[in-house]
Amino acid sequence: MYQTVYGSLSRQSRALAVLRDLLEEEYRLLLSRDMNAIASLEFSVHELIRQIAAEKNFVSAALHGGMVMDYAAMLPEEQALPLREFFQNIDDGEQAVSRQASRNAQLSLALLEQSTRNLRALTDMAMPPKAHTYGKKGGMSFLPRPEAALISGRL
Repeated sequence: MYQTVYGSLSRQSRALAVLRDLLEEEYRLLLSRDMNAIASLEFSVHELIRQIAAEKNFVSAALHGGMVMDYAAMLPEEQALPLREFFQNIDDGEQAVSRQASRNAQLSLALLEQSTRNLRALTDMAMPPKAHTYGKKGGMSFLPRPEAALISGRL
């Protein structure tokens, strides 16, 4: 069982390092606004996250729902130390991945907002002026009043 847990933690640690690199690449692609490359990279990110989750479930099943640190506490120190180190590396990796994913999300939302504002401004510029802006003689006309201007009152 030790080899199973050790191998899975090792794979998780390496996968999180790769995930962090992929997210950093995604950030660079967001800055360069290469949407086709971002879309293809997203598939790799999602697949890697799925594999990391499968590894976590595998360890949990191998330990019958127990915790890695509890299992490491039952082992001799020379076996427990590598498990603790992997666990710490995984925790650090998850935090780094989370920070990078947050940066990517903020940049994505900022780019979306910028694009929305640009599209709205271009649409407003392309829209024809309101039909009641100019009169028949080419001058400015005013909006007609909904009620009588000279006589107002009730019968």
